[in-house]
Amino acid sequence: MISYRLGQEDLDVDKTIELYVASTLGERRPVEDRDRMAGMLAGANLIVTAWDGKLLVGISRALTDWSYATYLSDLAVRVSHQRQGIGRALILRTKAAAPRARVILLSAPGAVGYYPRVGLERHPAAFVSADDA
Repeated sequence: MISYRLGQEDLDVDKTIELYVASTLGERRPVEDRDRMAGMLAGANLIVTAWDGKLLVGISRALTDWSYATYLSDLAVRVSHQRQGIGRALILRTKAAAPRARVILLSAPGAVGYYPRVGLERHPAAFVSADDA
């Protein structure tokens, strides 16, 4: 039975790093830099987590103004727990926490086909700075 929690209680940087690695998101996040990962968690103002007992199995890490935009910066589900609706549930709970705000995200290349299946629309005009900018 998967349970969901809003907020950062019971969440620490080591559990989060382990989840990111187990979900493959660790390939695109600075999981080797514990301080930076801690800063990423501390800077998020909307976190929803998914738990299978005491095991962290999913996370939605977002920044929101609660009124117009919610930037969903990380969505991760353990490979062992994917295809069970956990990602969709995390997105829905993120949206429900800030219902007036639109969810915005940048997709990992391998997940581009996933987001339309969970109700998000592709946007043709997104921009991102270069890594060294």
